[in-house]
Amino acid sequence: MTTTTPAPLEALTRHFIDLRDGNHFGHVTRSGKETAFGEAVQLLDNPARQVLMEFNEHLLAGTGRIDATGLHRDQRGGLIASWLLTWPEQRAANLSPISLIATYGAGFHHPHLRGATIGEWPLNVAEPEHAEELVPVLRTIAGADIHNLVFQVGGDWRIIPALHPAITEKKSA
Repeated sequence: MTTTTPAPLEALTRHFIDLRDGNHFGHVTRSGKETAFGEAVQLLDNPARQVLMEFNEHLLAGTGRIDATGLHRDQRGGLIASWLLTWPEQRAANLSPISLIATYGAGFHHPHLRGATIGEWPLNVAEPEHAEELVPVLRTIAGADIHNLVFQVGGDWRIIPALHPAITEKKSA
């Protein structure tokens, strides 16, 4: 067992602490949170493009095109930025592009990431190495699940025991 918290779990903890404390990276106003979201979008640009370039190179034989929408308001007044990978076969089939979407909905407490079609991940495991390769994917799926469970109870972070003050105080002692 490792004593270092894996990065995705650390990010989830920050996310839930924002809910618990009623802020987002120290910002409590919508304006402040939108400024922080704009900075996050800038920071995501290179990693998002890198991931889409990897997909283009390794799965699309370099036939794809990456487009970024930039930060803009959605129809409901929230903020959104998208990185999209399109390719000829996808366009011909009238399918959504591979999408990395950062969104800060008008009624949301904090921003989120999503894709165009998240739901199923292929499972092709025949050797121990194959299972180990899935650890980042398994973390992502589990993280999305626990986030969605908090979302389903109206953002009630109290369903996460580690965020309760008594447990937090024990960990730091």
